Amino acid sequence: MTSEYFPLSDPLFQFEGYHVRRFRHADAAAIARYANNFSIWKQLRDWFPHPYTREDAEEFVDQVTREYPPRTFAIATESEAIGTLGYHPGYDVHRHSAELGFWLAEPYHGKGIMTEAVRRFSDHLLDGGGLLRLWAGVFSNNPASMRVLEKAGFELEGVLKASVVKDGEVLDQHLYAKVRPRPVSSFDSLNE
Repeated sequence: MTSEYFPLSDPLFQFEGYHVRRFRHADAAAIARYANNFSIWKQLRDWFPHPYTREDAEEFVDQVTREYPPRTFAIATESEAIGTLGYHPGYDVHRHSAELGFWLAEPYHGKGIMTEAVRRFSDHLLDGGGLLRLWAGVFSNNPASMRVLEKAGFELEGVLKASVVKDGEVLDQHLYAKVRPRPVSSFDSLNE
């Protein structure tokens, strides 16, 4: 993948008073406040701590501000970060796929913010070059994230039965994907 593929502008994009942009060290306080929420933690992987402290936020922001190319972005208002949106590239035979991840502060749920951010972000990544496919796994007890993905153009590919244990509960995981809209006939055309 060429370096032109990766989103380097800041902000990456804006819509209706919200920005998807690189994280800044000043974002740590807001991230700690919003991420320290049991409802948020319950829908994410166990590496996401609970309780979520200011130190956790500072470590996270320090890590993602050093990413090159950038893969993890803040969803923000004019005044503060209110969530996270990012991707994890695959490797080996999965090198043209990436996993999408996101969370949004609870006071901002139900406003269409995440749907618009995921739609624009995924379109940017799939139109940008080397990615053919984005995918996301959603715990079965998280219908809101399923709706976000569906509204953003992702399709349900399958359900992985009993594939997640979160907070002592065995859950299915719904696998969603969005595939590059134009056909790719050869490996060389991936780098155009």
